[in-house]
Amino acid sequence: MTKKSTWSVTKKQDGVVRAALELLDERGAEGVSVRGVADRLGVRMNTVLWHAKSKARLLELMADAIVSEVSAEGLPEDWRERVHELARRYRRALLSHRDGAVIVAGTHVAEPGTLRFADRMVEALLAGGLGDREAAWTCWSIVYFVLGLAQEEQTADQAHGEALTAALAPGGYPALSRVGAHLGDASFDERFEHGIGLMTRR
Repeated sequence: MTKKSTWSVTKKQDGVVRAALELLDERGAEGVSVRGVADRLGVRMNTVLWHAKSKARLLELMADAIVSEVSAEGLPEDWRERVHELARRYRRALLSHRDGAVIVAGTHVAEPGTLRFADRMVEALLAGGLGDREAAWTCWSIVYFVLGLAQEEQTADQAHGEALTAALAPGGYPALSRVGAHLGDASFDERFEHGIGLMTRR
């Protein structure tokens, strides 16, 4: 395959992914399908599958496209602030798409955008003096924390808080009842900063 034809295939694959992300933003994760993407593009399903191979592969490409939105421009010099800022940008990228955290959390992607983000995060952690294993595992911890919190934020509603309050009301969980007001706190920005701070405390 020539360089020109390779570029053409890549460009068409990017178009498939963009259409899938538009579908995600309109209908949510459950509304994304190969047929839906084909309908949006006005092509046959086989055309979409030529570029994405399967729905699982389509979701991987979508996840990588979401993480690719994490900019590396203007990052702080201080390693800890760089880690915090990368995590903030990662969270913003997830929240910028409806069910974005669900899509990314449901995949195991080894694609350029995802690898670039992880590489920058590990580089910052290594600059802070963490050993190789500690840097790798702290990167995973940060990614899992941000994914989990973003998923909760994207699905949170008043009913969840009311259900927790009702469950604790009989008094069978004294420790949880004591901190219940904080468990139901929906200050996601504050919870995010608190969690990231804990993971970079040295």
